[in-house]
Amino acid sequence: MKEKMKSKNNAIAITAIVSGVILIVALVALFSFKAPNSTYSGNTVNVEGIATVNAMPDVISVYFNIETEGNTSSEAKDKNSEILNDLLIALILEGFDRDEIITENFNIYPNYEWTEDGREDNGFKATHSVKVVINSEESDDLGNIVDAGVDAGAGINYINFELSQELQNQYKAEAMKLAAKDAQIKADSVAEGFGLKTGKLVSVQVSDFGYYPWNVYSSSGRGVMEDAGMAKEAASNIQPGEKEVTARISATFKLR
Repeated sequence: MKEKMKSKNNAIAITAIVSGVILIVALVALFSFKAPNSTYSGNTVNVEGIATVNAMPDVISVYFNIETEGNTSSEAKDKNSEILNDLLIALILEGFDRDEIITENFNIYPNYEWTEDGREDNGFKATHSVKVVINSEESDDLGNIVDAGVDAGAGINYINFELSQELQNQYKAEAMKLAAKDAQIKADSVAEGFGLKTGKLVSVQVSDFGYYPWNVYSSSGRGVMEDAGMAKEAASNIQPGEKEVTARISATFKLR
């Protein structure tokens, strides 16, 4: 008799547990269901805002390259320093202040050459990259600047029309605002298509501002004098026009 009562009680307990589980599953399913007009906070829309603005460069950057060789690293460095000093003097005579002549890069490394017989050691090589920047309205001065660098023994690496930092910030702010508005318009349109409305902004991810300099001239590697002539010709004949710069953002909005 006791065994029967125990079995009966166990059956009742199991039945109660199963019933409870079924009830919980039913409640979860009920609250998980969302009608089209529900304000459930899990409804979101992800959109990408894109904006393009036209930019006109306001500065010209000239990049000089000094390359020297020596049997030792000290010899290569000393030769490089001599040309650098001559370049600094020449550019200062062209009207640049010393702090306007910027070192971009400086390296000394073993000068290897590979032949059919293997690697040949040719001492060391020193390279020095120097940049000067002028206003785009002063483009007539480019020829004299190129000549000054070449006469000092430097090569012309490349010449770019660029945006000053101030102008970069201005275009960046404008493009980002327009990209944000584009994202809002897209989110509103998607929500309206589903009979909903956009709610609060959940998150934003900002992509980098898409700006690249206008390259006017790049060294051909054929020699300092030939490169100098090509650089002067390019600088005198090519005028920059407007260029598109782009900003992108990703935004997530709630739907209600």
